[in-house]
Amino acid sequence: MSANEVRQALRELEDLRYAAGNLDEALRRIVEATHQLFAVDGAGLMLIDPDQLLRNIAVSDQRIDDLEELQIEHGEGPCVEAFEAKTLVDTEDLAAEDRWPNFRPAALQRGLRAVLASPIPYNQHAIGVVVVFSAKAHPWSPEGELALVAFTDLAALTIANTMQSEQRGELASQLQRALDARVVIEQAKGALVAQEGVSEQEAFERLRRQARSQRRRVVEVAEEVMAAIRHG
Repeated sequence: MSANEVRQALRELEDLRYAAGNLDEALRRIVEATHQLFAVDGAGLMLIDPDQLLRNIAVSDQRIDDLEELQIEHGEGPCVEAFEAKTLVDTEDLAAEDRWPNFRPAALQRGLRAVLASPIPYNQHAIGVVVVFSAKAHPWSPEGELALVAFTDLAALTIANTMQSEQRGELASQLQRALDARVVIEQAKGALVAQEGVSEQEAFERLRRQARSQRRRVVEVAEEVMAAIRHG
């Protein structure tokens, strides 16, 4: 892709920079523009839910649903890594990857081969990712990486504008609930790290496993952990 193509794609979305309207529609437009610019098999935008799991908000190809499902199932993958490390993550060919050993074979089986994921920033945290994928091995160019970051920054600005608006809408309200839950979950993770000497990822997996086994929300288990510490 050329710099002019990137510039033109962003210009067509320029109205979003100052808007605080329909967030669902705005994010859908960003995903569609991203897909068209990259000319690959699909693009998507994921945001965290109250259990801090990445959920699809807008997709241009059904296989992004597979990407969501597999990363939640295995707790790993390029979008998860981009989200947790707050950095751009790319893989040109999952068949040659040694990262994400559980996610990788399942992703290949479902037609996901090359992935580029960029985290969406909000208040010093990541709240989601913008992602593109190819069903074939695909080298990601520096221009492509910069373009995805530009689309990600536009998504972040659009979300921030909406979150600060008096008329947020349902999607922004859902995101606010996820951000509120994050505070409790992060506190519980920190407590488990201090008490048990486990990593933050292991602490989160422990909370998630308990929630799954009891068919409850992770935030509810986190609240119990914190209550037990306060009354301990």
